[in-house]
Amino acid sequence: MDTALLEQMLDETFDHAVVHHGYTNYMRDYEVFIYATAAPSTGIASAYRRYLFRYCVEARCETSVPAEIWQASLDDRLLDHETADPDLGGYVWGVKCHCMYPGAELLPESEAARRWSKAVGIDFHEVRIETNAHNLTLIFSDLQVSEVPAGYAPFVTD
Repeated sequence: MDTALLEQMLDETFDHAVVHHGYTNYMRDYEVFIYATAAPSTGIASAYRRYLFRYCVEARCETSVPAEIWQASLDDRLLDHETADPDLGGYVWGVKCHCMYPGAELLPESEAARRWSKAVGIDFHEVRIETNAHNLTLIFSDLQVSEVPAGYAPFVTD
């Protein structure tokens, strides 16, 4: 995949919100669902977008919330934004999205991406997605972006 195009696609995620992420149900590709918004004055409608990181050989998720905030955020009453008690002083987990700031960044000097490219025989890339609660690091080969159709669910039980 062309790195200039990849960087452009990732730049379009800046300051939007991650609403869900994880491996697809066939466990090869990694999905990041983003809620993209714009100022009402622009006339641009809000939309859910699916960023599909294809051939994802590595996915790491780590907290960006400092330990002292975690310590103050263990109470289950912080899991629901509607009923969270602000006097608890912790991080309210139940916000149902994480702001992408500073956003997604392509790491062009990735040793892991070079290693995978050599081993598999196709180009791999490394991206870091930073939010206000979690940071994702993905090693993948291709990226596809699409609108999320109404009713789409990444996991459904029978």
